Amino acid sequence: MNAWNSDTEAGPSEAGAVTVVEGSSFCISSDSGDIVTGGTQGVFYQDTRIVSRWMLRVNGALREPLVARTPTAFQATFVGRARWADGRFDSPLVVQQQRHVGPGLRDDITIRNYSGEAAVCDIELSLDSDMADLFDVKGARVTTGAVVRRSVHDGELLIEAERNGQRRGTVLRAAAAHVREDALTFRVEIPPRGQWSTSVIVVPLINGKGPDEPFSETASPHQRTGVQRHIAWAEHVPRITVTDWNVQHVLSRSQSDLGSLRIFDAAHSGRVAVAAGAPWFMALFGRDSLLSSYMALLVDPGLAAGTLQTLAEIQGTKVDPDSEEEPGRIPHEVRFGVNAGLALGGTSYYGTADATPLFVAVLSELSRWGLGEDIIGSLLPHADRALDWIEHFGDRDGDGFVEYLRPNPHGLLNQGWKDSWDGINFADGRMAEPPIALCEVQGYVYSAYVGRSLLARWAGDSSLEHHWAERAATVKASFNERFWLPDKGYFAIALDKDKQAVDSCASNMGHCLWVGIVDEDKAPMVAERLMSPEMFTGWGIRTLASDMGAYNPVSYHNGSVWPHDTALVATGLMRYGFVDEARRVAGGLFAAAAHFDGQLPELFCGFDRSDFPEPVPYPTACSPQAWAAAAPVQLARILLRFDPDFTRNVLHLAPILPAELGDVRAENVLLGRSRITIRAHRGEGSVEGLPPELKLRKEPRPPLNSDLGG
Repeated sequence: MNAWNSDTEAGPSEAGAVTVVEGSSFCISSDSGDIVTGGTQGVFYQDTRIVSRWMLRVNGALREPLVARTPTAFQATFVGRARWADGRFDSPLVVQQQRHVGPGLRDDITIRNYSGEAAVCDIELSLDSDMADLFDVKGARVTTGAVVRRSVHDGELLIEAERNGQRRGTVLRAAAAHVREDALTFRVEIPPRGQWSTSVIVVPLINGKGPDEPFSETASPHQRTGVQRHIAWAEHVPRITVTDWNVQHVLSRSQSDLGSLRIFDAAHSGRVAVAAGAPWFMALFGRDSLLSSYMALLVDPGLAAGTLQTLAEIQGTKVDPDSEEEPGRIPHEVRFGVNAGLALGGTSYYGTADATPLFVAVLSELSRWGLGEDIIGSLLPHADRALDWIEHFGDRDGDGFVEYLRPNPHGLLNQGWKDSWDGINFADGRMAEPPIALCEVQGYVYSAYVGRSLLARWAGDSSLEHHWAERAATVKASFNERFWLPDKGYFAIALDKDKQAVDSCASNMGHCLWVGIVDEDKAPMVAERLMSPEMFTGWGIRTLASDMGAYNPVSYHNGSVWPHDTALVATGLMRYGFVDEARRVAGGLFAAAAHFDGQLPELFCGFDRSDFPEPVPYPTACSPQAWAAAAPVQLARILLRFDPDFTRNVLHLAPILPAELGDVRAENVLLGRSRITIRAHRGEGSVEGLPPELKLRKEPRPPLNSDLGG
């Protein structure tokens, strides 16, 4: 089975699993620190599982887990009790593991003897690697098709396998270990009240070559480039203080998670993009990375800039039905595993309808934040190529709407953000058949046209400005005519292959509010439906209304709550002036986050808040996940009604903070080339360090379509 047609949701995770992540590398283990064979646990590097078994036994027995902590995203501490050699009860042997993940793994293992007598310990760390591709692990399809070779040389265990012409391997070692093909063993005597330590090093290999900065026994893990990047991130992101401790905790956790999900371009040291989520989506995803970086603008506009630059370099140039590449198309996903190949450092799959218009829309939004004319100017040709794709490839039949239809049997069946196989359905539960034109995709196209018009204004090209303004007006009029369901009072989620309106009530129309494509006279009915008991759970907005035929509160896309989706709905409600409704939604999501220790997951179940006292977790949700981490940041921005616009030399700040939130202070916020401080309390706000070219307006950003022609 081809990787791109794998299940779009996260694979199964064992209960109590501990995940640590840095860049695209990650480790999933049990709460003891062991990696158990046969499931999804393992150490992963460039989409390959380089360790599939890691079982530590002392005196023939596994440890008794005591505690597992993840002080940072990239390290974990495991503490357990080991067996005394004679098996006596209440053993005084305590094992501590300090785990660091990055370009491989380093485990610092210490055994402390709290007794008054010496302890003889036989220690065995059994090891293996199946070199399985991440897609196969995630989909529970690991096979034994490749021959895995094991050998011992100079005190190191080498495990290698070859798939699709690529050799993947791993080297494992520890000082003073006796090395077998399946284990590292030690026999030690720990003195009374003493301790014994060793460092186990894992170095990944690709075609025999290791990473540029592998772990070693001598260099401190904290001196690595990846760790220093995390430290620098913590120093430079905004410092946010909120009277409401829960909201402050959620926002702090969001910033930390966004930092851990950054991925760096080896060819451009200063460029950073956002991976979709841990553990299974630590890769660049067009739609996810663009939306996440948009919602994270208040934290760091550089994430959007780097994401746009990285996507621009792999923008489609040719027609390839297998990868679904087309000229100007922005990719859906980039992977490095052997099943995906290694072309140009990774293989891109382009099967998505929304990343391409979102590319233009996010570029336009970035220009409002004043992040360098050189960046905006260099990306304008890519924006124009994206617009060409919309009109020549995205609009398959010339009706003015962007549709999707996979040209092969292995691509994604649904190519919007609800990309599960059953994600697009009618009110009676029937599946919609492609080609499918999604409502939110038309909204993104509208936003792209508006954005290109504003970019033309910024460049002083009035002819181009009016051209794209007219295109925006045309698609808006067509959308409101064809997608509106007057007898139901909401927008269809899509048009199907017969141009029939797919009439289910779904959260997608909230995205249409966000981008402003909804006619003003229809907005109140859309807002009312979104806030109805069938849609709003009290925690967030359901992906599908509870009175629809396909509704299932424990499904992936048909009734669950996705924080990013809810945050964009709240943004749309605020844009159209539904202030109380937006505050209710924001309050519900912040309350939900408190039950997840401040870290919103990718999604949670769509049960009503009145039915359960806390949100019900979805069993395979990614966490941390980029657009879930960015959602609270976006909510904070809409509650502040903070909207910079360097294209008009104005900054809008008109807070509408709930009384229970108290005071909000955000220091070190990057705006243009300045670092500003925002202060707000209920309906009052001020800014320190405002760039001289901006004028502060204590009023919300003008609503609806005043961006055009103004």
